[in-house]
Amino acid sequence: MAKVFPDARTALAGHIKDGMTIMSGGFGLCGIPETLILAIRDSGAMNLTVISNNAGVDGVGLGILLETKQIKKMISSYVGENKLFAQQFLAGELELEFNPQGTLAERIRAGGAGIPAFFTKTGYGTIIADGKETRQFNGEHYVMETGLVADIALVHAWKSDEEGNLVYRKTARNFNPMMATAGRLTIAEVENLVKPGEIDPDHIITPGIFVQRIVHVPTATKHIEQRTTRKRA
Repeated sequence: MAKVFPDARTALAGHIKDGMTIMSGGFGLCGIPETLILAIRDSGAMNLTVISNNAGVDGVGLGILLETKQIKKMISSYVGENKLFAQQFLAGELELEFNPQGTLAERIRAGGAGIPAFFTKTGYGTIIADGKETRQFNGEHYVMETGLVADIALVHAWKSDEEGNLVYRKTARNFNPMMATAGRLTIAEVENLVKPGEIDPDHIITPGIFVQRIVHVPTATKHIEQRTTRKRA
């Protein structure tokens, strides 16, 4: 079955609808599936639950879905760079399920591995543990967290072959590999698309069995979230 689609809108066609749960990979603005996020905006789907480490920034990444108020709930770790997110949350327009960053990563990994729940020390004795089962192991206290699975997982990769074997580059590897395994439908936007056999098997991070659809985006925009420079001597 051919996995390569001509554009993001076509890749999402027939699968995006109101009330879905969507995973979006990346860290800050690095490695985010921006082309696919734009296609979700254009689809008009509403009341979305989005699982992502962060909510982009104002006007970029998931920030554009906040502008159109298509997101009903965020399951996130870090949201401090988005003023619109804060405004909508404080106004009661946006639900937030807040997670420690490592817990969020493990919840996604667990979902992809078919593990329904696990116990972690992180968050015990804090509001993170409110309403959750706690248990003691070897004299230590733990909080039960559930695995996460999404209707659609959107990921960004540096390279892919036409079978969907993915290679990520540096920081863009964050959250993308585990999300690729945790979507009922995984769509990858890729910067470099090659023929099967052109990627060294030892370099493949996500095997193609996890990826159902591919969109080639050779001119992906590389945003800089916070530009830091040093003075010349």
